[in-house]
Amino acid sequence: MTRRKLFIFLAVILVLAGVVVFSILRRNRDVVAVQVSPVGQGKLVARVTASGAIKPKNYADVSANSIGQITHLYVHEGEKVRAGQKLAELWNVQQRAAVAAQQANLRNLQAQLRAQRAALATNRATLRQSQASLRQQQANWRRYQSLYHAELVSRSDYDTAEESWRAAAAQVNADRARVAQSRATVRGAQSQIRQAQATLRSSQDALGLTIYTSPLSGVVTYLPVHVGDTAVMGIQNSPGSELMEVANLSVVTAHLQVDESDIAHVHDGEPAVVDIDAFPNHHFHGVVTEVGDTALLQSTGQAATTSGGAASQEAKNFKVVVTLNHPPQGIRTGLSCTGHIITAVAPAALYVPIQAIVERDPAQLAGHPAPATAPGTAAPPAKLVQGLFVIQNGRAVFVRVHTGVASEDDIQILHGVRAGQQVVTGPYSALRTLKNHARIKIQALPAASSGQTSNG
Repeated sequence: MTRRKLFIFLAVILVLAGVVVFSILRRNRDVVAVQVSPVGQGKLVARVTASGAIKPKNYADVSANSIGQITHLYVHEGEKVRAGQKLAELWNVQQRAAVAAQQANLRNLQAQLRAQRAALATNRATLRQSQASLRQQQANWRRYQSLYHAELVSRSDYDTAEESWRAAAAQVNADRARVAQSRATVRGAQSQIRQAQATLRSSQDALGLTIYTSPLSGVVTYLPVHVGDTAVMGIQNSPGSELMEVANLSVVTAHLQVDESDIAHVHDGEPAVVDIDAFPNHHFHGVVTEVGDTALLQSTGQAATTSGGAASQEAKNFKVVVTLNHPPQGIRTGLSCTGHIITAVAPAALYVPIQAIVERDPAQLAGHPAPATAPGTAAPPAKLVQGLFVIQNGRAVFVRVHTGVASEDDIQILHGVRAGQQVVTGPYSALRTLKNHARIKIQALPAASSGQTSNG
């Protein structure tokens, strides 16, 4: 009898326990486990982050202008040079000989020109003398003509005076012809000199193509060739096509590759912070000085074409140049860097984690079913509203919000919430289907996500 009572007692306990468990499960059936975070307040900074390389603002690639063996290198890598300083020289025996020959020919022609100009001056003096003689003979003949008509001189004297006048006139014509011929000779010599000068300039240019000078003052930052190497012109990226690089490191820039999804936020004049891998734990401030308009393929760095094809579907970057305010000593061209461009700052913003922002259908928020549509027709897409879920009395209440500045982790809320309010931030599986006024229970954040992030 005692055993029977014990069995009945245990059965009653089990039934009561089942009723309690069933009641608890029924009560918690619609409760959603969520993660929450308080609405923060403080400085919020929007950044665009991109990687790139350090380059000087002013630099020049000294490339081969002719084909030939390098016979002299007057500088070494890392050496400071002045604008116009001789850097390198190719084998140029033939070019120097051609210049010397043209210079000698030019000097000879110039000497001939001086002699011809002297002859022209002599012929002009002779012409002036013969013209004076002609005037004298003409006056003498006219005097004899008057005397002859007065029968004061003989016919023979008159004829002699006339012949002297005609001889003087012929001499003047001959002297004029010699002057004209001398002028033509001088003009021909001048033309030959101009032709010789042009030939000399061509030879000097050919010689100049074998002698390389610095186009600017700076430092030799790249010197891949040696004495004895062969310079080759016109072949890009071929050994010997680029002799050296000279850079002015007084103004240093970071050439960043900004993703196409971020380029719309970047503008000239925006501040930036550049981290250079070679200078850890140092941040270098700068300003955006150039924003490229040409899309560059991420795979090759070449300009994207508009002809379509596979390249048109490839991800693209845009070049953004940041000029450093105070570059460090010892900086070198080509160093890897990461730039953080500050595109917007909200000094006293209310902010929440970005994942807290969701979109919902207004009809579902109000508890109304979707409007019926005619058979065979598709329902028009609903215009979703943006908001977040605020914890109120154990429930998640949807609040419409307008957003502003967004950092990497947080986003500014312009109105709709106040500092310290708890908002639902996850998990994604719950946040994706969470309904307005749903009952919730708060679960702890994962250990990896419990740290604070800085928005400054």
